[in-house]
Amino acid sequence: MQAIRLVLRSLCCVIALALITATGCNDKSAPSTSPTTEAQVPPKMKMTTDIPPEITTPDSVDTRIGTLKFFDGFPDDKTTQLVYDNLDFQRGVQAFLRGIPGASIQAFLPAAEKFGGVDGNVMIFEDLMDSKALWLTPNNSSVYFYTWIDTTKGPIVMETPPNVLGVLDDHWFRWIGDYGNAGPDKGQGGKFLFLPPDYKGEVPKGYFIMRPATYGVWAPGRGMLVNGDPKPAVESIKKLLKIYPLAQAAHPPVTKFTNMSGVPHSTIHANNFHFYEEVHEVLEMEPNEALDPETLGLFASIGLQKGKPFAPDERMKKILTEAVAVGNATARALTFRSRDEASYIYPGSSWWIPSSSGYQFLLAPGVFDLDSRTGFHYWATGVTPAMFAKMVGKGSQYAATFTDSSHHGLDGSKTYKVHLPPNIPAKDNWSFTLYDNQTRSCLQTDQRFPSVNSFDKGLVTNPDGSTDVWFGPKLPQGAPEANWAQTIPGKGWNMLFRLYGPLEPWFDKTWRVGEVELVK
Repeated sequence: MQAIRLVLRSLCCVIALALITATGCNDKSAPSTSPTTEAQVPPKMKMTTDIPPEITTPDSVDTRIGTLKFFDGFPDDKTTQLVYDNLDFQRGVQAFLRGIPGASIQAFLPAAEKFGGVDGNVMIFEDLMDSKALWLTPNNSSVYFYTWIDTTKGPIVMETPPNVLGVLDDHWFRWIGDYGNAGPDKGQGGKFLFLPPDYKGEVPKGYFIMRPATYGVWAPGRGMLVNGDPKPAVESIKKLLKIYPLAQAAHPPVTKFTNMSGVPHSTIHANNFHFYEEVHEVLEMEPNEALDPETLGLFASIGLQKGKPFAPDERMKKILTEAVAVGNATARALTFRSRDEASYIYPGSSWWIPSSSGYQFLLAPGVFDLDSRTGFHYWATGVTPAMFAKMVGKGSQYAATFTDSSHHGLDGSKTYKVHLPPNIPAKDNWSFTLYDNQTRSCLQTDQRFPSVNSFDKGLVTNPDGSTDVWFGPKLPQGAPEANWAQTIPGKGWNMLFRLYGPLEPWFDKTWRVGEVELVK
């Protein structure tokens, strides 16, 4: 009898399997595509209760990524692929926006390695930085110098000269400290010691100690002009600036300087797929502990992970190529056309400040201002409290604009004018510097320096003490040449207004820089 039961059971299984095969019910996608199945209403069972409709998923949902279909909440094959593609795309865009600070720092290294800005050597602009150098929003009125500090082999010493403005940022573009006029040496010069993140040795005395979270430290500085002359600053920097391993402190090597004035080179991060490779380079060079787990997880979700090759397949590379295009567009909108009213100095004005949430980009303690952080790092270089703090008569203040008084983008084929009322609140000097919208670097025109500076010889002030400055492809009739900066037909541009040694009327807004007015 038992044997007969086993035979009958096997026969039933064979018949059932044949019926399933014949009706196509073994197709995994069938539950999500069969109209009959979708239309079924489950019977009411003993344990059935009323289910709140807001916790359920409809069988079909129309969205911006397409129609999503489910069998009682189970996504079908097409829906699953759509949402995974979308997830990878979203994370690619967010990885671009979050990765800009690190990629921006990383983009300096090829030029530094090529021209001598690593291993204790320094790149310096002895004749000022002109528009052949592609740097994010530099000025043309101070002596820039730059070096990359690498502590992977041990602590590094930097001896700094007096009367400079120096910034120390880590490899993810976070502020470590300042040196020079805004630093602990108070502009007198001093010895700074950079310790590796994992350093556990003895800390010697006699140094300003810096403990960055990364092995790499970005260390640019600016020397001050003397009556418009860069030579005194250059001589001081070349004589006194030294970078060497702590182990060689008794007999430090000679610091080599490379004059970069007039030398074409780029320090700008990529806006195509290579951007992700730049971020991966930073991850490989630095400890994971330098970033928070969520950011590391975001990068890892698209294949950017320390110790693993970044090798996306064809599908993923296509998605990331599109993601970086959207990320780049997003960064440009956040920068050039900010929707944050707090970003503008005056109500209704076009004058924009680089960050309305300070150098830490915080809306409140522990709350990041994501849009300001992206906009700042996409457009500018260097993070320090000195850029944002109110220091009357010291430091510097900045105002940028990308549009005219009617909020139209600045057009290189048109002529504009800015009126500066009398008593410009700058103890030291003021300047306008023009930048290319594409590169965010100095606009490359027939003028070596795309700027108008209060140091400029021949600058004309009106009888009432005010100053008018013109911007256009040709010198406007009747305008003094020293009061004019050239633009290029067919090219968009933006500019920064700088005050060095800003005075109280700037901070309390009793003095206001004029809007960019179109000259018709």
